[in-house]
Amino acid sequence: MDSKSLPRVAILAYDGVNIFELGAALEIFSLSNAFQPCYEVLVCAAREGGRISAGPVSLDVEAGPSALLNAHTVIVPGWLDVDTPLPRAAIHAIQSVSTRGARIVSICSGVFLLAEAGIMDGRRAAVHWSQARLLAERFPRIQVDSKVLYVDDGDVMSSAGRAAGLDLCLHIIRKDQGGRIARAVAQRMVIPAHRDGDQSQYIPASAQTQVDGLADLCAWMGRNLQKRISVNDMAAKALMSRRTFIRRFEAATGTAPAEWLIQQRLARARELLEETVMPLEHIALVVGFGTIDTFRHHFQRQFHTSPAAYRRRFRSDSDCSGA
Repeated sequence: MDSKSLPRVAILAYDGVNIFELGAALEIFSLSNAFQPCYEVLVCAAREGGRISAGPVSLDVEAGPSALLNAHTVIVPGWLDVDTPLPRAAIHAIQSVSTRGARIVSICSGVFLLAEAGIMDGRRAAVHWSQARLLAERFPRIQVDSKVLYVDDGDVMSSAGRAAGLDLCLHIIRKDQGGRIARAVAQRMVIPAHRDGDQSQYIPASAQTQVDGLADLCAWMGRNLQKRISVNDMAAKALMSRRTFIRRFEAATGTAPAEWLIQQRLARARELLEETVMPLEHIALVVGFGTIDTFRHHFQRQFHTSPAAYRRRFRSDSDCSGA
């Protein structure tokens, strides 16, 4: 298939762009083409001239801003210093593509550019926890969410940090191309195909001792998802009183113990839906939900779709007639 007939992913390059985020987006979308034709991937300069300054690095970019106009998806990496004036050429480029309905995706501090372009008003946005207050102060009409790894709001998406940008790019590939391609890209890059949870799991070192003290318990629960595990069981396994355990677990993970366990069960369920043709009733038992109704309830609450619909979307290469 001619690459020009594929949906175009344009990665915006501008003065002050974060090279890691630009390179990561270029790598992950280009790599998807190693498994089947997926995208035409271009790096596009935000202004004419082609030479982009990014800290100690200069880039010669062949494609100019006109190439953005034919893009299906525009990736906006973050910029190096959020305390410096916003790059106006990038703002104008984002505004031009937003008017024609392109999907626009920010990585880390790239969300500030989307906000300045005026396309985030009234929307929920992911942002790195260290920049949440600044984003909310500068753009009070945005619903800032400093907990999630990324937000998919249809035609506008945002990720919390640099590594979360990889999560969001994989999510886009899974959404566009299916679970098989997303898993293959993740395996080639040696990163998780999807990370459940939120930013609170990446806590400062000052609280790390609490996480270390619960590591064995979390590993045990992960190995025993099929069992009925109560909060009292968890506390006893951790050799703590129920009240102390709940307090320490929430401080370490930002999540209540029972909710954490549900998230682990859902994560395993997603893997089984994507990778096997196991009946839904069996998956419900294997991951510890017990009944198909309970499984469907939690899956719908978390992912706003049913397990069967999720399987049809992300396991297109399987026989899902029994799902």
